[in-house]
Amino acid sequence: MKWAIIAFPGTNCDEDTLHILADQLGQQASIVWHRATDFGDADVVVLPGGFAHGDYLRCGAIARFSPVMSAAYEHAERGRPVLGICNGMQVLTEAGLLPGALLRNESLEFRCRWVHVRVQAADRTFLGATPPGTVLRMPISHGEGRYHCSPDEEAQLTANGQVLMRYCDEQGAVDDRSNPNGSAGAIAGLRNDRGNVFGLMPHPERAGDPLLGGTDGLIIFRSMIEAMRG
Repeated sequence: MKWAIIAFPGTNCDEDTLHILADQLGQQASIVWHRATDFGDADVVVLPGGFAHGDYLRCGAIARFSPVMSAAYEHAERGRPVLGICNGMQVLTEAGLLPGALLRNESLEFRCRWVHVRVQAADRTFLGATPPGTVLRMPISHGEGRYHCSPDEEAQLTANGQVLMRYCDEQGAVDDRSNPNGSAGAIAGLRNDRGNVFGLMPHPERAGDPLLGGTDGLIIFRSMIEAMRG
């Protein structure tokens, strides 16, 4: 598989993502600068974490207008996988490729720590055979990670199976204490209604090597590899 990793001015997790894909998983992956207008023959597009354009105005607000986003729209329209991690998820919501919005953390403080998330719905493309109820451990690092939508929208997203991850405690219980940013419904990751665009605030690329403290993040990348092979 061929992966295109978008880098905006201020992106800082592109090399981390490249390391996991190329060095850990043996994938063909390359970093694509935000001024590019196509991804060539890439199978998957990844928007990694960081602070695209310094998060000026608000996170993702400027990045959505970068030339490369036209290619990202086209890639998604063709039904091909798009993965947005942290800042990447923020860009995807600003661009309308994912529903909702990301706001300042409820605490108004930057949060950088390991958290637990519960797999909420079955999804072959991004979570493979990982059954709902499985608890994964990955780190977060954000100041604007509070997912926002109305209660009715959250109910609809849940009913559609679009909410793939919720923040939880080590045993899988979802409550306010385990919600690090005050996200609506403790939503940590969700997909679009078509099922080919997935955004999550935790960093799977930072949980892809035992030396980093865990490998649960590999589930996402391996699931995508298997789905595309299938």
